[in-house]
Amino acid sequence: MAAITFHLDVVSAERQLFSGRAEHIQVTGSEGELGIHAGHTPLLTAITPGMVRIVKQGGSEEIIYLSGGTLEVQPGTVTVLADTAIRGEELDQAKAEEAKRRAEDKIHNQHKDVDFAQAASDLAKAIAKLRVIELTKHKR
Repeated sequence: MAAITFHLDVVSAERQLFSGRAEHIQVTGSEGELGIHAGHTPLLTAITPGMVRIVKQGGSEEIIYLSGGTLEVQPGTVTVLADTAIRGEELDQAKAEEAKRRAEDKIHNQHKDVDFAQAASDLAKAIAKLRVIELTKHKR
């Protein structure tokens, strides 16, 4: 029996990363983790740094890092509008680890000129990238 699917578009300002049929997705919304299946109630929500895990028609999986953005669910169509989106296999682990280290240093060694909110945001993004890298490695 074939799974019920919906059309999914994942786009950023730079490019379209996915356009096709999906069985379901998992994404980090502003209120927590969301699982979207065909027939989901219409929804518009902010996306926090994390990932979108796509189970494509046929069951194969793709993981994409998202720095933030918006998720829109309409009958039959789901759109992820990301600020930045990068496929898991395109992420650089060394750069992500260095970004995490720099953000942690800013948070732990605060000076008057350090923007704590920006450092916390940078840390969340670096951790999200490292999580996507790890999940992508396990998927292979």
